[in-house]
Amino acid sequence: MDIQGVVAEGFEPVRDAFVRNFEVLGDRGAAVAVYRDGRKVVDLWGGSRDADGTEPWTEDTAQIVRSATKGVAAAVPLLLHQRGLLDLDAPVGTYWPEFKAGGKEKVLVRDLLAHRAGIPALDRGLTAAEAADGVSGPRAVAAQHPFWEPGTGHGYHAQTYSWLLSELVLRVTGRTLGSVLAEDIAEPLGLDFWIGLPETEAEAGRVGRVAPVDPPESAGMLRTRPRRNVSEAYADPGSLTRRAFAAIDPLPDENAPAYRAAELPASNGIGTARALARFYGATIGVVEDGARIFTPATTGLAAREHSSGPDRVLVVNTRFGAGYMLHGPASPLLSPASFGHPGRGGSLAFADPEAGIGFGYVTNALAKSVTADPRAQALVRALRSAL
Repeated sequence: MDIQGVVAEGFEPVRDAFVRNFEVLGDRGAAVAVYRDGRKVVDLWGGSRDADGTEPWTEDTAQIVRSATKGVAAAVPLLLHQRGLLDLDAPVGTYWPEFKAGGKEKVLVRDLLAHRAGIPALDRGLTAAEAADGVSGPRAVAAQHPFWEPGTGHGYHAQTYSWLLSELVLRVTGRTLGSVLAEDIAEPLGLDFWIGLPETEAEAGRVGRVAPVDPPESAGMLRTRPRRNVSEAYADPGSLTRRAFAAIDPLPDENAPAYRAAELPASNGIGTARALARFYGATIGVVEDGARIFTPATTGLAAREHSSGPDRVLVVNTRFGAGYMLHGPASPLLSPASFGHPGRGGSLAFADPEAGIGFGYVTNALAKSVTADPRAQALVRALRSAL
C-alpha cells in the first residue's frame, strides 16, 4: 500500500497501524491526522478516493464523516454560549417558541446537546428532500411529543439532532449553523470542513464516494458480534433504536449532490482528517498558524459529563458532555478527559486536553460499526503507545 504524508519522530506506530488498516482491516481509502500541543505530528493518507474506484486519494481529498459531524456542529452553540448569546440553562422555547408544543416547555438547551430532550425519533420519518429543506425537520421536532420525560434520561438523537441544533442556531443568530461554522470557525482556522458543501467545492471534485464494505475474512476483529439486545433493537422496526436512525426514511444517498449540499449537522459534514484534527486541537489550545476556538471554561463544559448510563437508543451505556461523546466502553479514546465523536461506519475525531491531542480519521469504506470501529481503535492504540 502506497501511503503518503508525514509523521513526526516518535509517532511511527500510527503509520504502522494505518498501513495495517489497509492490509488487514479492509480500508480502501482513508486519512489520519494528529495535532499535539498545537503542532501537526501525523498527516497520512492512502488508497483510492472512491471506495468503489481506483483514483488515488490525494492530500486534499475530503469525505463525508457521518455522525462525527455532530462534534464539529456542537462547537457552534458552545461558541454562541461563550459569546454570551446563548444560555445553556434556558428553555429551548425561550429562543424557539414553537418548540414548547407537546410537553417540551422545560427542555433546556443543555438537554439538546446532551441527548436528553426525549425526541430521538419522529412519528413519521421525513423524506430526504424534507430532511434537507430547512423547514420540515424543525417543524417536525417542534411538534413531536417526547418519548420520555425530557431531562430524566438520555438516548442518542441520531438524526433529529440536525434539526434541533440547526433551528436553535438560526433563531439565535439569524444565520444557518453551516454558515456560522464556515465564517466563524472554519475560515479563520483554515479548515477544509463543511456542513453544506459549497457548489465550488463540489465542482472541484475533491470529495470521494463512500460505500458500505464487508469485512475481510482475515479481519476477525471486524466480525465481533454485537450483544443480542443490541442486534435485536436494530432489527425491530418498532424499537426506538430503529426509529431514531429512520427519522430520514428511506435512507438518503450520501453521494448525491443534493444531500451533500444540505445542512444536516447530525450526519453530513464533509472534510479532511487534517481539518478534524486541527479543529479538535483548537478546542483545547492554540494551533500553529491559527487560533483557539474555546476558552478553557468552554473546553471544560464540552468535556463535563451531562449524561451517562443506559442509552435508550443505542442500548448500551454511553456518556455525553455538551455535544460530545466522552470516554467509555462505547468511545475508547486516550484518557477520561477525552471528548469527541465517532461516525457510524468508521470516522472518529476527538480532543484529549490532558495529552494535548487533536485527532481525526476519515474513511470511505463504511463498515457496520456504530461507535467503536476497529480501524479507528487501532489508530488510537498506536497513538497511545507513541505518547
